[in-house]
Amino acid sequence: MKPTDEQTAAADAFAAGEHLALQAGAGTGKTTTLTLLAHTTPRRGRYLAYNRAIAQDAAARFPRNVLCKTAHALAYAAVGHRYTRRLNAPRRPAWQTGQALGITKAVRIGERDLSPKTLSNATLRTVARFCHTADSAIADHHVPHLRGLEDRALHTQLAAHIVPFAHKAWADLQHPDDGCVRFDHDHYLKIWALTSPKIDTDFLLLDEAQDTNPVVEQIFLDQRGHAQLVMVGDSAQAIYQWRGAKDVMTGFDGTQLALSQSFRFGPRLAEEANRWLAIADAPIRLTGTTAVPTELGSLARPDAVLCRTNVGAMAQVMELLDTGYRVALVGGGDSLRALALAAHDLKEGRRTAHPELVLFPSWGDLQDYAAHDPAGRDLQPLVDLVETHGTDAILSAVAQLVPEPQAEVTVSTAHKAKGREWARVKIADDFTPPKDSDQLDETGRPVPGPIDDGEARLAYVAVTRTRHRLDIGGLSWIEDHPAGNLSLLPRAGGGHT
Repeated sequence: MKPTDEQTAAADAFAAGEHLALQAGAGTGKTTTLTLLAHTTPRRGRYLAYNRAIAQDAAARFPRNVLCKTAHALAYAAVGHRYTRRLNAPRRPAWQTGQALGITKAVRIGERDLSPKTLSNATLRTVARFCHTADSAIADHHVPHLRGLEDRALHTQLAAHIVPFAHKAWADLQHPDDGCVRFDHDHYLKIWALTSPKIDTDFLLLDEAQDTNPVVEQIFLDQRGHAQLVMVGDSAQAIYQWRGAKDVMTGFDGTQLALSQSFRFGPRLAEEANRWLAIADAPIRLTGTTAVPTELGSLARPDAVLCRTNVGAMAQVMELLDTGYRVALVGGGDSLRALALAAHDLKEGRRTAHPELVLFPSWGDLQDYAAHDPAGRDLQPLVDLVETHGTDAILSAVAQLVPEPQAEVTVSTAHKAKGREWARVKIADDFTPPKDSDQLDETGRPVPGPIDDGEARLAYVAVTRTRHRLDIGGLSWIEDHPAGNLSLLPRAGGGHT
């Protein structure tokens, strides 16, 4: 395929040795563009992928002079392998870890009594927040803000108590063989970052730059002295801020270019995408291709149903199974089945041998851990599913899931659908509109509240997964929202050239 003018401009800037930030909208061929750049030079390159699957896919597409890895893979090869014995340790409730660190007494701050469990949770969250930053040491601003202690003076008191224990936890994590704090992959990534590593390469390509943690951003930017830097991504697809990610593209010191011609969908879908891009105040607008006619309208039988939440995805799975469809769940159902069996045991008053849940004596303890412990957040969807549907219904549904190639309908969350595409997509009904404001319009009806930027970006990701037909379904409320008026939408700002 002949490169577009935008792709040619990127290749010319790369050939000139410029540091480059490439805003690449949905379906605009960003990986194709990066491989185009790589094929123009015999120099040694590195491609930093967002996850292992993307790295493996890229390795098959890039020339041999480019090595494709994740930042975690580089960190593991450098220092992480020394901590192998600690990486697969069983889960441990935060209060037990806190007890081992010496957190044994409650403290009173302002009018609030903080239990050892609360202090332990805050300590581990402090370490986790530190690991996502580019900072060299744990400090007060890494301590999370707790409800009821929002006042700056009260937070300072909290930090004075938490930071010493967080330092102790971080010191514990430096021991390769054993320790009381559960060691995870972000820990060795941070340990590596603190060594100011030099990546041996002539040029460095950073993919999905909009979802880069500050710790990876620092590693990437620190290579500027000896390597040409190229970052590519889509600021409007920055949907992982809750996980510590940061859009590093808009402030990058380098040539700012854009890929706005989508090859995935037609002009009508591009118009819908641009609606959400405008709401999110993104620095890019898309042009659809006339080679792919894309329609918007209802779908009786979509290829994929995209959901806002894990609970919504499971509900969709059950509904579709009841209708008689063969259903796949992105990410598969094996781990969900094992966890559901373990949850069933706990609810029946039996302990489980499941490695993730082996330390929990009861379902109540697991509920508390998932709700309040930073290390247990990934278990909250399981708790929600069990409380909503019961373990028998979940196990029955999971047992009926099929691999994606055999499915009639694939169900996914919008987060997990990132980077994917299907011919016909339906948006599930768990994308709820913002709450009404206190204002009334001329007819006396409440004016809808503003749309959160993060929700607009997630909607943009969801609606741009389709090629031929989109059933906007659960996002149809945008038609009645003042911010969704297509005729009044502003064009892109000056964020790209």
